[in-house]
Amino acid sequence: MSDVSATAIVVAGGSGERFGRAGGKQLLEVAGRPVVAWSIAAMAAVRQVDRVVVVCPEERSDEFARISEQATGAIEWALAPSSVTRQDSVLSGLRAVDSSCEVVIIHDGARPLVRPSTVANAILHLVGDPGLDGVVLGHPSVDTIKLVAGDQIVSTPDRATLWAVQTPQIFRTESLARAFQAASESGFVGTDDASLVERNGGRVSVFLAERDNIKVTVPEDAAVAEALLRLRSEEGQ
Repeated sequence: MSDVSATAIVVAGGSGERFGRAGGKQLLEVAGRPVVAWSIAAMAAVRQVDRVVVVCPEERSDEFARISEQATGAIEWALAPSSVTRQDSVLSGLRAVDSSCEVVIIHDGARPLVRPSTVANAILHLVGDPGLDGVVLGHPSVDTIKLVAGDQIVSTPDRATLWAVQTPQIFRTESLARAFQAASESGFVGTDDASLVERNGGRVSVFLAERDNIKVTVPEDAAVAEALLRLRSEEGQ
């Protein structure tokens, strides 16, 4: 039985300019299926998820519909049109979420390696703390981070206070909707979805996730994702 009603929004509206592939990195095939198909399937496998909204370019909706149909299995799915910015694309997906939905999961279509069990546990962490508005998957930074101006080092923050954040980012639906409304009214553009909730006074915590939940951004990332997905398949995961 599901612990809570959740909808996953998979954001797949990128142009692929940095990756250098027409149609975006989400449609690149890795380990036998498009990157975005792995991301959609992972969200559909989260036990609390009963609906997946895929945000994609309208001109490629037929292609994304076929992928979504295959990747979601018995889970309900829908498409929403992407926009010029990621923030507006997420908002488009949020508008397709049913008003009765308690929790919204925002996931990048280019992160095919997320584990459904980790997402399910993060949802439990969120709903188990009434004071939380959101939970962000990530892991403590293993690298030293430098604050720079131009090519000059300005300072070296304490690594113990730094986390590398990932997606999904998981929120109470009402908190996320209020944060997007406030950002729209003020013209604020955040670096991620959590930054909007934080700015609106919401409390967001981090949740430890696997470091292999990489984002496919450049071609060499695809090779790593391919190897990891095939390894999981061989191990029966």
